[in-house]
Amino acid sequence: MKNTKEYKVIGVMSGTSLDGLDIASCRFTAREDGWDWEILEAETVDYPQEWINRLSTAMTADGVELSRMHIQLGNYIGNCLQSFISQTGERPDMIASHGHTIFHQPEHRLTLQIGAGTEIHAVTGLPVVCDFRTLDLALGGQGAPLVPVGDRFLFGEFDACLNLGGIANISFESNDARIAYDICPCNMPLNRLSAKMGLSFDRDGELAKSGKADKKRLEKLNGLSYYELSPPKSLGQEYIAAEIIPVLNNGSIPDMLRTSVEHTATCIAGAVRLMKKDQPRIVVTGGGAFNGFLMEEMRRILGNDGEFVVPDKRVVAYKEALIFAFLGVLRMKNEINVLASVTGASRDSSSGIIFG
Repeated sequence: MKNTKEYKVIGVMSGTSLDGLDIASCRFTAREDGWDWEILEAETVDYPQEWINRLSTAMTADGVELSRMHIQLGNYIGNCLQSFISQTGERPDMIASHGHTIFHQPEHRLTLQIGAGTEIHAVTGLPVVCDFRTLDLALGGQGAPLVPVGDRFLFGEFDACLNLGGIANISFESNDARIAYDICPCNMPLNRLSAKMGLSFDRDGELAKSGKADKKRLEKLNGLSYYELSPPKSLGQEYIAAEIIPVLNNGSIPDMLRTSVEHTATCIAGAVRLMKKDQPRIVVTGGGAFNGFLMEEMRRILGNDGEFVVPDKRVVAYKEALIFAFLGVLRMKNEINVLASVTGASRDSSSGIIFG
C-alpha cells in the first residue's frame, strides 16, 4: 500500500458504552498537503443481549473465559463485516478493528481489547490491522487516546475535536504538538442509570432534564483526584466503576442522570477554557452529540468562551470508526499513527498488528 494514493478501508469500533458495533467503509486519498476522506457506507450493528451480558461482566471473567471471548468476538465481528460487505458491495483493501476494551490500566502497562484479528481475517479473507494500543504502553505511554492523529489530519479546520462516547475526550494543537486526553465520563454512567429504568439510553436527555442535580454529589464528582492530573491522562471503566458509579447510586434516577449530565458538561467546559484559545470552534462527535440536553448544558456552561459544532449525523456517529480506518492505513504504510505528545510515550510509533 506504500505507493497507493487511494485507500478503501473498513473501520470497526466497539465502544465502552456497549451501544453496538460501528462499521464504516471509508475512502482516503493522499494529497501532497494532506488527506481527503469520505464515509461511503456505515451502519451500527446492535449487540445481541448475550454479548451485552458477556461484555458487561468480562472484567470479572477468568483467563480461559476471556480467551474464549476474544476468539468468539473476533468471529462475530468477522461475520458482521462479511454481511456488511455483501449488503453494501463495498469490498475494501483492508479492515482496521479497534476491538472491545475490557481492561485499561496504563499505570500497570495493562490494556486489553478483545476481538481476535486472526478470526476477522479468517472469516473475511482480508488484511486486518488490530491491537493498536499495546506498543504505546510498552513505550511508557497511556495507550490512549489514539484518535488525535486522525483529528490532526482529517479535522484540522477545527480548533479542537471533542468526542462524547462512553468517556468524553478532547484533542487540539498546542505549541506545534497535538495534545489530547480523556476529560471525564460521559455516556457510560448515563447508560448505566438508564438501564435501571429499562432503557438502553436516555433519549435526547429527557429524563435527565426532568430531574434535579444533587449539589453534594455533584461537588464530590467535580472534586475527584483525576481532574487534578495534567495530560497525558486517560480513564478506564475501572476508575469509573470505583469512583463515579458509587456516587450516583441510591438516588432518584432522573436526579442522578441530571447530576451526571451537569458533571460532564462542567468538566468539558473547563477543558475548553484550559485550551486558552480565543473563541475556539470545537467539532463534537460521538453518541453524546445526539443528547440534546447534554449539548444544551455544555453550551450554557461554556457561554461565550467557545462554539460547539455538531457535523452531519454520519460523521457524528462514525468518526471513531473512520479514524481507526485511517490509523490502519498509516500502519500499513509504516507511518506514525500514535503520538507521544498525546500519550506520554518515549517516542511516536506506528502501532497495530497486521494479519494477512
